[in-house]
Amino acid sequence: MLLQPVLFLCLALFLGIVFGMQSLGSLVYSLDPPLLNTLQAAVQRYVSVWLWDAVIVPLLLLPAWALPFGLGLLLLGIGLWRQGRG
Repeated sequence: MLLQPVLFLCLALFLGIVFGMQSLGSLVYSLDPPLLNTLQAAVQRYVSVWLWDAVIVPLLLLPAWALPFGLGLLLLGIGLWRQGRG
């Protein structure tokens, strides 16, 4: 089903129009300031320090529209691939 990828791409378009090039981290901080500290502590304590430093921080520095856009493209590609397989 291709509805989910289209929704992610629409979300990315909306975020791009409304927030421009504002980073995902600053958008999350403006919505809920303590969330980033809580998320950092939980990831570093219960999962891995490496995951926070190497994966999550670079994602938080991306523009807010980039993450849903990337997920939308990934899901669209998977949906088209599965649809082609029959």
